[in-house]
Amino acid sequence: MELIVPTLGESITEATVSKWLKKVGDSFEADEPLVEIETDKITVEVPAPSAGSISEIKVEEGVDVNIGGVLALLGDKKTSNDIAKNEEVITEQPNQEQPKETKVEENIASSNNKDSHKLSPSVKKLIAENDLEADKILSSRPDGRLTKGDVFNHVNNPSSTKTTSKNREEIVKMSKIRKTISTRLKESQNTAAILTTFNEVDMSEIMSVRESKKADFLERYNVKLGFMSFFVKAVVTSLQEFPAVNAEIREDNIIYKNHFDIGIAVGTEKGLVVPVLKNADTMTFGDIEQTIVELSTKAKEGSLTMEDLTGGTFTISNGGVYGSMLSTPIINRPQSGILGMHNIQKRAVVVDDEIVIRPMMYLAFSYDHRIIDGKESVGFLVSIKNLLENPSKLILGV
Repeated sequence: MELIVPTLGESITEATVSKWLKKVGDSFEADEPLVEIETDKITVEVPAPSAGSISEIKVEEGVDVNIGGVLALLGDKKTSNDIAKNEEVITEQPNQEQPKETKVEENIASSNNKDSHKLSPSVKKLIAENDLEADKILSSRPDGRLTKGDVFNHVNNPSSTKTTSKNREEIVKMSKIRKTISTRLKESQNTAAILTTFNEVDMSEIMSVRESKKADFLERYNVKLGFMSFFVKAVVTSLQEFPAVNAEIREDNIIYKNHFDIGIAVGTEKGLVVPVLKNADTMTFGDIEQTIVELSTKAKEGSLTMEDLTGGTFTISNGGVYGSMLSTPIINRPQSGILGMHNIQKRAVVVDDEIVIRPMMYLAFSYDHRIIDGKESVGFLVSIKNLLENPSKLILGV
């Protein structure tokens, strides 16, 4: 039986084997995950079609494979009796002649050392006794040949070690997700006329609402009341007022969208992913918080589906969770705008001609100037600011 790469979406033609969860000879049950494969958008586990064992791995880790390609050959499930028989066969095999011990002096130079043939037996022995690598020792001779003095100097002065590319650099192949992130971000910069406008928001009222309602909210929805639900609600309301921000350019046309699917940028070990809250305009605060927790968990576990990642009309990125004070986020194409949240800091601000201490957050709105004018961009961000500073408008709509 063959383990096949499953269909992962219309636009996906290949994947990369990121991690084998079983090795050759291992047994497994039906639907048990056997291997992780990575596409340019998601990482998925390929389950066993039935109980059995791994007979042969066809695609090693880090290698690309086409959709429908063969990942491994599967055999019948191995039982404890089979394992015991194999162990008996191995035990009953006659003793084979062991390889003769090789003298240290004859085989101790580093295989990476191009001049190992120039090492004298005494130098080779000294290197072996000190567990050193010849190609990391500086030579005092013009021809590069090592002397016993060079070895002694290296032992007494470790800082004299050669600086090699192996020590200074580590070469790691880019994952498909990372390659896609870099390609799309660069395409966004090359295509859109990106401009960023800034503002700041007083978070006092939202923090007060969260504190007073957190217990009731948790009891009702079984999830904490976070900041993101307020931001999603403020964004949707502002998008309805400024439709160009929720639009996109498609060839020579502007496509105005009457649905509000908000992408939430989530950082994972493998890179940034943007799961989408579908029809966010119809969601309650509880729906938003529950869905965000669900999508964030799936993102960190690598179990997001194509459905989770497609269809966004606008994106929110929260660099504040990492301590960012201010940034200029890059648009997630083909969208026309992205809102950047940042960390909350207590600052001195003027309120009613008095200097007071308030928890403040900088907001950054990056937009495509080809479709969104400066007046619209500023108005959109000011609308978000006003809604966040007066959360009753978000909750009650007035």
